[in-house]
Amino acid sequence: MRSELIFGALTHVSNRYQLCQLASKATRKLHKPNTRLQDTMNDVLVRFRDSSPAAAASVARQEPVAISQHPQRRAA
Repeated sequence: MRSELIFGALTHVSNRYQLCQLASKATRKLHKPNTRLQDTMNDVLVRFRDSSPAAAASVARQEPVAISQHPQRRAA
């Protein structure tokens, strides 16, 4: 049941509002066309239950952005 998934995900996220925000962002990024949105949401909640989504978000923010070595072309 989805309620069990939500309570499992709350072990890593203490704020329910933050859980909803993180789950909606992750669902948008992980959703594949021609699949049920409910299945994608359940998969996101299972991932949140297994690991902390807040830790993954902070690691993603700390990674340096790769700078392209190619010079930018300008329009004539």
